[in-house]
Amino acid sequence: MERRLYVLAASAFIASAVLYCAWITGQFTTPAVDRAHGYVGELAARDQPWTRLFRASDVLSGLACLAGVAMVPRIEREWPGWLALAAFGLLTVAGGTFPLDCAALSAPACALGPVSLSHHVHIVTGVLAVAAVLTAMVLLGGRWRTRVAWLVTGLTGLLTVLSVAAVAAGQLAGLAQRLQVTLIAVWLVYVALRLLVRDAPTLVPGPLHVVREGEGPAVLIAAGAAAAWCHWDGVAAELASGHRVIRFDRPGLGLSPASPVPPTLHGEVARLAALAPAHPERVTVIAHAMAAWHAEAFARLHPLRVSALVLVDPSCDIRRGRDGTSFRGAFGGWLPALGGTWGATALARIAGPPLHRLLCGRADTHGLYRKGRVLAATVGEWLARPGMAADLRRIRTEHAFPDVPVTVLCTNVRRGCLKRLAEELNARLVPLPASRFQARLHVADAIADAV
Repeated sequence: MERRLYVLAASAFIASAVLYCAWITGQFTTPAVDRAHGYVGELAARDQPWTRLFRASDVLSGLACLAGVAMVPRIEREWPGWLALAAFGLLTVAGGTFPLDCAALSAPACALGPVSLSHHVHIVTGVLAVAAVLTAMVLLGGRWRTRVAWLVTGLTGLLTVLSVAAVAAGQLAGLAQRLQVTLIAVWLVYVALRLLVRDAPTLVPGPLHVVREGEGPAVLIAAGAAAAWCHWDGVAAELASGHRVIRFDRPGLGLSPASPVPPTLHGEVARLAALAPAHPERVTVIAHAMAAWHAEAFARLHPLRVSALVLVDPSCDIRRGRDGTSFRGAFGGWLPALGGTWGATALARIAGPPLHRLLCGRADTHGLYRKGRVLAATVGEWLARPGMAADLRRIRTEHAFPDVPVTVLCTNVRRGCLKRLAEELNARLVPLPASRFQARLHVADAIADAV
């Protein structure tokens, strides 16, 4: 999948370069713009006949550049250069969104009248876009250390200086700028070629992050969707004085590396079986939210290894779950690779910390939710829900539930599916105080008492 991401990113950069060169056709469709002295941006000025076409080409070129950067697999030391290239794409979109009022250099009378805010914004974004792409050329060229990169960077810098001098002199500004934007398009194509010949990183699954503490009867904690081992610190502290507490992060979550294999119910059962003590020792399983499905399936498939279940706010309605569709399966297969891209990293750094604080009521002190792989793993588990529900229904029909005590802790004991779950597992329903945050963070003593 990583190789395919490189191909898609390269295709996006080539599309961006082609759209960035739409001005070439404008030399024939808009003769009012002087080819030697007029800005390229004047083709998209509001008073020109093909303004919408050239504005759209600028916007689409910037969006294609942003998409290309977003799909590039993340390499830590290259981030400043890709950030600058993303800024270039964003500024190009802004330049197409806010056009000039009129062709200022081609029609000098235009500059004498009052102009709108859009006119000023276009000029500013144009200058900043050139500065951003030059910065990207220097930073990425410094990392790649190739003659082509330095040649294109040097020529673009030289033409930028000549463009400034031409504008100051009032002569040949359009010609210098046309050569400059042509070299920027060449750079975008070169970036695409670099991606096509680069060796794609291979996602190799590593060992899970597992925390074991305390001595005594074993307690295995299975966190809910998107959760990590650290969310159970309070519960582990309550239990560690008299139990051997085992906490872990599923692939892609917490400190565990991502896995190229999408999550499945049988895979999660195998994970619990590998972490639980060997038979004849038995384990108490604490499971939250969707992990309750994993715990129930584990108890049904390995009845001699479970001593009790404690389900905290479990996901309980599996009647609507269906086998995963082809779209879910295909997209789920892409997620591990997408989690390692710059786009996923940027989205996680922007949205992850505030979402964590909103749901958990405290800051993400470990910085876990600033990582793209955590975002991808969370989406992957959500996509896997229908398939897991269908698997659990089949397991329920084929394997009886063992005679072990089950406690269901929940903030809303009146939910119909919770009552059905309690009847199915012969469980004891225990109400928890209502909270706008995740229950596992604030009722550790109640969970420990249930164990």
